[in-house]
Amino acid sequence: MTALALCVTALACAYPAEASAPRLRDGLFGRKAPDGRQFTAPPVARYVSEDGVAFTLDRTQARPLLKFDNSPEVWALNPQPAPRGDVIYKNDLGQPVIRATRLGGLTVFTPGRPAGSAAALAGGGAPLRLAPLGPQALLEKLAQASARASRATRRLIPFDAEASPASSALIADAAIVTSEAMMRMSRSPRSRALLDRIRRVRLVEGRRAGAEISRGVLIVMVAPQQGLAGRPSSERIVAVANTPGDH
Repeated sequence: MTALALCVTALACAYPAEASAPRLRDGLFGRKAPDGRQFTAPPVARYVSEDGVAFTLDRTQARPLLKFDNSPEVWALNPQPAPRGDVIYKNDLGQPVIRATRLGGLTVFTPGRPAGSAAALAGGGAPLRLAPLGPQALLEKLAQASARASRATRRLIPFDAEASPASSALIADAAIVTSEAMMRMSRSPRSRALLDRIRRVRLVEGRRAGAEISRGVLIVMVAPQQGLAGRPSSERIVAVANTPGDH
């Protein structure tokens, strides 16, 4: 099928490192501690932190995925070994999201608790997957993202996309993540001023996930072959938008 050229305008009202080494996976959900105790967790599990932050962690794919209950965004994590046999899982900006000890302890890092908060297993969960999306559903997602961004900036922010059947679901997800980033920026006086540079959002396929601003257009690139890991996180989009000057 040929690529679909999609353009939606809505009014304001409306890292590629994989956990390939078994020792990294064992470090996060270790098979046995030195004293012989067993520490296991379901491949998809829900956790709740000591301050009430709930999230789902999906380990069924090459790169673990994490989603907080209060956000539509799914984070693709990169594992890195840490002292004492721990493993730190980071986002695509290299910021820590969770830390796991050899004994199965889990710490989650959030803007409200940058130093980390202990999390406990709360049970199983549903796998984090992209659902197939047709052209009409994609148009609706782009309209929703445009509406959210327009409300945040108090001016019209059109979203348009070039999508194929293979990329439609990921582009729709990237559109929502982009609007999430713009909503977050609108709450900061400094970020809001830089947000004024963006007049339009364009979502396209590429070889790797990324984002850039060119002549007032925020270009978000997705790599469909990488699944949910194939689009930039809201943190990366915020970082790009917070860089002064056009690129």
